[in-house]
Amino acid sequence: MLLLALLAPAPTAAQPAVTPLDHLPALRGDYFPIQSEATGRPYHIYVRLPDGYDPASERLYPTVYLLDGDSLFPILAANHLFLTYDDRTPEAIVVGIAYGGFSPEINRRNIDFQTPGAGVTAEAAGAAAFQRFLRTELIPRIEAGYRSDPARRVLFGQSRGGAMVLYSAITDPDLFWGRIASNPSITPGIESLLEPAAGGRREDLSLIVTSGTLDRPDLQEEAALWLSTWEARPDRPWSLHGVRIEGGTHAANAPDAYRRGLRILFGAPPSP
Repeated sequence: MLLLALLAPAPTAAQPAVTPLDHLPALRGDYFPIQSEATGRPYHIYVRLPDGYDPASERLYPTVYLLDGDSLFPILAANHLFLTYDDRTPEAIVVGIAYGGFSPEINRRNIDFQTPGAGVTAEAAGAAAFQRFLRTELIPRIEAGYRSDPARRVLFGQSRGGAMVLYSAITDPDLFWGRIASNPSITPGIESLLEPAAGGRREDLSLIVTSGTLDRPDLQEEAALWLSTWEARPDRPWSLHGVRIEGGTHAANAPDAYRRGLRILFGAPPSP
């Protein structure tokens, strides 16, 4: 027994817990779960912090909130670093709002992003509750815990997430400074997206709607109808930019929509 004790390896100091993202510098930041009172569901929140981020600094950063963070956060948050290199896009905090999986039992985007309209039950239309989650729970936590600029919040959504972006722009214009709706899928629920917008106090708000030329024809037609309707309304509370992405498909060109939208928001000329 004495011999075995001598041969046993010496105990080592406990190693600090790490997550895989700690070894991916373009995605380095933070993570926390949050249980929403507004929707009654949990979410996984990923936070990508800018290169050189210093929590003790006085500097504030634009903050981009990504819907469908399960898929879009690892793509767009990492790509943001390259946009700062090539497009001189300002560094930003990027927040991914994720469900933790794609199975319908976990991922309830079909409810959270569903806008009210004909044929949509009150239980199925969860956009209002999800927006309360953003306004009263998630955004206050991000702005209390990180160097996030309340004046430059950006919301990005794809497909049904794009419909949620439009709903937010109409019902609570001042909540986000900039919004990007990529290939929005707005039926059912289009009726609430054509209603008059709530009043906004700010005069610097922008909404970008992108549509891929290879997206489904019905979705392209819906986006064109929505844009033409709102372009004719002089009382809209935001500047409106329709962007066509040549060769863009429904989902694979989300990085192009993100890039084009940010270039408009931060003053760079649109990409050719």
